[in-house]
Amino acid sequence: MIQTSRRSETAPATLTLWRPTGPEELALVEASGWRAWPPRLPDQPIFYPVLNEDYAIRIARDWNVPASGVGHVTRFEIEADFAARYPVRQAGGETILELWVPAEELAEFNRHIVGRIELVRSFRPAQGESSENGE
Repeated sequence: MIQTSRRSETAPATLTLWRPTGPEELALVEASGWRAWPPRLPDQPIFYPVLNEDYAIRIARDWNVPASGVGHVTRFEIEADFAARYPVRQAGGETILELWVPAEELAEFNRHIVGRIELVRSFRPAQGESSENGE
């Protein structure tokens, strides 16, 4: 069920992950040059990217929009061998899968991101459809 890809013969295999984000977190990702996730807040012991885009869309649209006025879906690649150390948790139905990364390990997790974090969708309150590739 977990899909990996190989960018070239010398590059490590990667795992594609998605992360639904609100505007504050997205601004911090942008400030990192689209290369890292910001540290968790004290009440956030786990960083949990998700394993499929549909689940990320539901969170961004149904939770982030009401809470923040906008919800974004991001996509990124991480070294598959590194990501394998973290448990995949089923947070609901069969496709509701999250990778659970302890907050204190997020800096190390960020060092294993391959390439840049990409903004792939944004949702706003009156919007029936999402906008692709940003806003």
